Amino acid sequence: QVQLVESGGGVVQAGGSLRLSCAASGRTSSYEAIGWFRQAPGKEREFVAAITWNIGLTYYADSVKGRFTISRDKVKNTVYFQMNSLKPDDTAVYYCAAVRATYNIRIQSAYDYWGQGTQVTVSS
Repeated sequence: QVQLVESGGGVVQAGGSLRLSCAASGRTSSYEAIGWFRQAPGKEREFVAAITWNIGLTYYADSVKGRFTISRDKVKNTVYFQMNSLKPDDTAVYYCAAVRATYNIRIQSAYDYWGQGTQVTVSS
C-alpha cells in the first residue's frame, strides 16, 4: 500500500503561481513514477504531468508545458508541482497518483494509488 497526500492548493489570480506537494508513505519502493492529474467541473480527469522516481524523467501535457514543472525529493518521498503563469482554465482539483510501470504513464487507469486531491482556483 502507498499513501499519497496532496497539499498546496488555493486561490490565486491569473498569472500567479502555486506549488503543490505530494507526500508519499508506505511501500514507496513499489512504484515507478508519480503523476499529477486534474479534474475541472463538468470535465473528465486529465493527465497533467509525471516524473519517474529513480531517474527523474518528466512528462507533461501540452497545455502546461513551459509553465508547470514537476520535481521530486527522494529523501523526503515528496513530489513537487510548481505551477507558474496560471490561467483560469487551470482551475481544477489536482490529484497525485502512483503507478508501478511507466509504459502507460499518461493513462489514469494505469495508476494504482491516488491522493484525495487539492483544489486550485485561478481567478481572472
